[in-house]
Amino acid sequence: MLQPTEIQHAAETAPGKFNAGETIIGHVSNSGLDHPLVHLPTVMGVDLSVTKHVLMLWLVAAFLFVTVTWLVRRYIRQDADRLVPSGAMTALEAVVEFVRDSIALPNVGKKWVRVWTPLLLTFFLFILGANVIGLIPIFDGLALLNHTVLHLPAESFLARVTHGGTTATGNYNVTAALATITFLAIIVAGSRAHGFVKHWMNLAPHGLAWPLYFILIPIEIMGMFVRPFALTMRLAANMTGGHIALLAILSFVFIFAEMFQRAVAGIGVGLLLSVPLAVGISGLEIIVVLVQAYVFTLLSAVFIGMAIHAHH
Repeated sequence: MLQPTEIQHAAETAPGKFNAGETIIGHVSNSGLDHPLVHLPTVMGVDLSVTKHVLMLWLVAAFLFVTVTWLVRRYIRQDADRLVPSGAMTALEAVVEFVRDSIALPNVGKKWVRVWTPLLLTFFLFILGANVIGLIPIFDGLALLNHTVLHLPAESFLARVTHGGTTATGNYNVTAALATITFLAIIVAGSRAHGFVKHWMNLAPHGLAWPLYFILIPIEIMGMFVRPFALTMRLAANMTGGHIALLAILSFVFIFAEMFQRAVAGIGVGLLLSVPLAVGISGLEIIVVLVQAYVFTLLSAVFIGMAIHAHH
């Protein structure tokens, strides 16, 4: 196995060669502070500059807010006798009922379903929206347009916005923030259902021999932090892994073209191997987009429900 120094030396001694690793990481990672879209000052050691994933968060949030608000307002403006959803409102109503009846209600119970359905619905729509937008190669098209037609300088906003990935939910900072909201919601749910002190007492079963609590309480406290950590890693890893696999397969075209010094070799590999596999993985990615939004929302509902219905 090559050591990191050997890999670095090989990369340095082969300028101009196609670097699959660098290309893949550049397409899935954040734009970083080397290519910020908007420079902002550093506050308490944290650079607040706007990066690609921050922009994607804003775009997804703005799109969902405008779309849902417009659909709901148009629906409630109808006459009372004609309050029948149609078109996009039908799809939105189906999503709301699915989250309420299939995710929230079985886990938090009938008493609390109206309290926690809005949060769970927000999780589902936001994660689904961010995942879907990550599948659309908008910025790759802009990069191709800039490379072939516009030829804007590297300092331009369009050139900088094409750096980095578009899937914000593939960023561990984003998924950690979502998981932190779930973590706080668990505490709030337990405190509202049982009282603040009683919620923390429910961490461990009652009526056991007191020496056992020296073992159980640390384990339960660790479990509190393991849950949001699992939510963080599961969502980000699944969204990033699919894009890496897709880009790695497409990289075969350029790798084989360089190996045989013939463009026809790359085209042949692309037509026979890369394109069919990429289409298959893309179809799988569509399923993953839906499943990961559902899994994150479901697990959040399960954890909140466990705090509400503490059976010890």
